Amino acid sequence: MNFEQARFNMIEQQIRPWDVLDSSVLELLSLVRREDFVPAALRQLAFVDTELPLSGERKALAPRVEARMLQALKVLRHEKVLEIGTGMGYLTALLSHKAQHVHSVEADAELAAHARESLRRSGCVNVTIHQGPAQDGVMAEAPFDAVLLCGSVAEVPQALLDQVKVGGRLLAVVGEEPAMQLQLRRRTATGWTTEVLLETVVARLPGLQEPATFTF
Repeated sequence: MNFEQARFNMIEQQIRPWDVLDSSVLELLSLVRREDFVPAALRQLAFVDTELPLSGERKALAPRVEARMLQALKVLRHEKVLEIGTGMGYLTALLSHKAQHVHSVEADAELAAHARESLRRSGCVNVTIHQGPAQDGVMAEAPFDAVLLCGSVAEVPQALLDQVKVGGRLLAVVGEEPAMQLQLRRRTATGWTTEVLLETVVARLPGLQEPATFTF
């Protein structure tokens, strides 16, 4: 398989049409080798426009969703980022090229180990992988300039909102199928603002408590 051609096709046919036009993001997508993070059995599918199965209920985000998230978060070089749901570590690597440091939380021990090794091989030295519950974040390292949830949630846990610094932001896909929204929330001195960027549907981020439902 010609990975370079597949990478080019991914960028031009999937990602640009999804309004990802930031030149720094497109350059990173050309630089960071997605196939080096995908599990070996799925390597030939590294550039397919779909979510990839990882472990149990976990799925890797589709490439166009990862790219749109990276563009929307607008991470700066001096910033500290919290990523919830490391998965295979590819989006973690992209963030590491933008941020001062990335703290990434992964509940699944095998995925955390896979991501650590992939990131090590790729030379990403400004990343710390924390293996533990997603909803806890990394309070010891808070506050963060930016927080990214790599999977959908019914509601953003308050514990994660509390770890965003004033002036910082949190990006997450929020809602229930088939009506989910990619939301960018900004913390101000008096509360929060919410900007809806687009409607999409992505797999749930396991380990986060679902809201109670009522049956009659």
